[in-house]
Amino acid sequence: MDELGRRLLDRLQHGMPLVRRPWEALAAELGARPAELRARVEAWLADGTLTRFGPMFDIERLGGAFTLAALCVPPSRVDEVAAMLAAMPEVAHNYQREHVWNMWFVLACASSRDVAATIERIERSTGLKVLNLPKEQTYHVGLHFPV
Repeated sequence: MDELGRRLLDRLQHGMPLVRRPWEALAAELGARPAELRARVEAWLADGTLTRFGPMFDIERLGGAFTLAALCVPPSRVDEVAAMLAAMPEVAHNYQREHVWNMWFVLACASSRDVAATIERIERSTGLKVLNLPKEQTYHVGLHFPV
């Protein structure tokens, strides 16, 4: 990754400028062209350098509901279950961990009733019990990884 790429990635970890033309604002800040910056982000998404790029919303403040959940997936079914979760619009993201509860995911739904229904659907589809871990308290962690 070149110097501009590192500066862009560092800057994006703090969010996009909240202006009418954010790419132009970033370009002015970083001394680059807007199209070049967008192309770099698209390339990073395509090659897996970035797995997600987009806004973060507080779904509860918007009237929705979410929960952190986990499954204990047999090793032979990890790819199958991960693909099923990834195809569900309610699943914000899922990831594998080295633990007995080895498949973790976040559900974001329109209501808590929809969260419960989605958990039931996952349990029926997989034959596996979902560990539901709803948020009890909000913490803001300003996480940044300098590149």
